[in-house]
Amino acid sequence: MRPSPATIALLGLIAYAPAASAGEEWQHAIDTGLGKPGAAMPGNVYRVGLPRSDLHVTLDGVALKPAFALGSWLAFRKMDGEVMVMGDLVLTEDEVNPVMQHLIENGIEITALHNHLLRASPGTLYMHVSGHGDPQKLAMTLREALGASRTPFGGATAGGTPPFGNTGPASAGEGPVPVRAAAPDQTLDLDTAAIDRELGRKGKVNGGVYAVSVPRAQTPRDHGMVVPEAMGSAIAINFQPTGGGKAAVTGDFVLTADEVNPVLKALRTNGIEVTALHNHMLDDEPRLFFMHFWANDDVAKLVKGLRAALDQVRVAKT
Repeated sequence: MRPSPATIALLGLIAYAPAASAGEEWQHAIDTGLGKPGAAMPGNVYRVGLPRSDLHVTLDGVALKPAFALGSWLAFRKMDGEVMVMGDLVLTEDEVNPVMQHLIENGIEITALHNHLLRASPGTLYMHVSGHGDPQKLAMTLREALGASRTPFGGATAGGTPPFGNTGPASAGEGPVPVRAAAPDQTLDLDTAAIDRELGRKGKVNGGVYAVSVPRAQTPRDHGMVVPEAMGSAIAINFQPTGGGKAAVTGDFVLTADEVNPVLKALRTNGIEVTALHNHMLDDEPRLFFMHFWANDDVAKLVKGLRAALDQVRVAKT
């Protein structure tokens, strides 16, 4: 009889057993429970990226890189003697119900489920989650839930972490599957300096994508907890070069109610499609709306439109 995905995940956790090094005890507990190390971020946040490198998604003829629009993540923050977690899980349609069922049964809240893009093939859905409690238990619950998906947990990461295989249905019964380490980022076919100047922020190259983060002027709270930039409270703008001076662009604007329609109009006026509008949290203050967008066009034109949209938002001063 073949072992279940959850059993394989637990066996992998035992094999992983990361050694304690620099960092806090609660962060090591997350590493152990999740079976994959994260990174310390500003705001006392410990964030683990889980890009869906197993998916091959195209949109309007563009093959989407995992870092562009297929990046699951979990962000943990220590608060009042326990750990809070928020995250965004990228799932295929057949993965949604199994993952959701395990999360519900083990005390993790589902705060949103929606699309980000239109016309993508295969389609993906995005499940936002929230929970609090013991860090290792939270991490193990999330790992077991994602064992009902094909989310990869493998690949060498900075610091020499050993590869850890996919525990989803595709590899059930086959044991851990080694995954090659990702190649170093290449120089992008983008004038990133011009993008930085126009948007007023300096981006970063990540997985063949140029990512720009723009925090709001006011740091929001959820259930009374401050939600730092690393937990998804900042505007995210991603550029993926598509050749000939063009790029695909996607991400989300984080908006208060009065900013929604001015930003929507600015984007559409400049040829940028608005593909989704929804909430990510349940008890946020101020109440925030997340507007996702898409375009594949001349970079200078896109940046001009994005700047026009940013001008409608109360963003933090540089």
